[in-house]
Amino acid sequence: MMGRIIRRELRLAARHQAELLNPLWFFLVVIVLFALGAGPEPQLLARIAPGVVWVAALLASLLAMDRLFRDDARDGALEQLMLLPTPLPVVVIAKVTAHWVATGLPLVVLSPLAALLMGLNGHAALTLLLTLLLGTPTLSFFGALGAALTAGLRRGGILLSLIILPLAIPLLIFSTAAVDAAVMQLPVGGFFALSGAFLTASVTLMPFATAAALRITIQ
Repeated sequence: MMGRIIRRELRLAARHQAELLNPLWFFLVVIVLFALGAGPEPQLLARIAPGVVWVAALLASLLAMDRLFRDDARDGALEQLMLLPTPLPVVVIAKVTAHWVATGLPLVVLSPLAALLMGLNGHAALTLLLTLLLGTPTLSFFGALGAALTAGLRRGGILLSLIILPLAIPLLIFSTAAVDAAVMQLPVGGFFALSGAFLTASVTLMPFATAAALRITIQ
C-alpha cells in the first residue's frame, strides 16, 4: 500500500510540473545572484557558499511544501486516505517520501553545480552533497507537520514558514558548519552524525505528530 501511495503522489506531482520547477529555479537563481554579487573572489565565495546554498535549499523547500496536503484537503482525498487500512503515520511517510523524491532529490542533484558556481573544492562539494542528502529529507518531515497544521487554510504559507523555520535552524547551523569544516580541511564526521540524528528523529517522531495534526485539521 505504501508503494501505491508513493506512485500516486509522483503521478500527481508530474501533472504540476510548474510547481516542481519553481523551487529548483529559485534555488539556482539565488546561488547565481550571490555568486555574481560577491564578485570573482574565490576565497570569499567559498566562505559564504555553505550558508548561501543551504539557505537557498531551505527556502526552495518551503516553496514546494505548501501543496503537500493542501490539494488532498480541498478535494476530499485526505479523508479517503485516513480511511485506508494503512496506519496514518505510514501514509504520511509515503507522502513525504514522494514529495522528497519530487522536490528534495533534485536539489541534491543540483548541488554539484551550486558548489561549482560558488568555487568549492571537491571535498567541500562532496560534503555539501552529503549534508543535503541527509538534510533535505529532514526538512520534508519538518515541513509535513507545518503543512498538516495549515492544510485547511487558504493562505497558510507564512504560518507554514513560521512553524518550520525554528525546527530547521539547528539543522541549518550544523550542515553549514560541516561544509565550512570541509573547506578548512577539518574533520566532518561529527557533523554528519548530528545530521543523521536529526534525520532519524524526524523519521521516527514527525509522522506521528503529522498524523495527529491531520486529524485535528479534518475535525
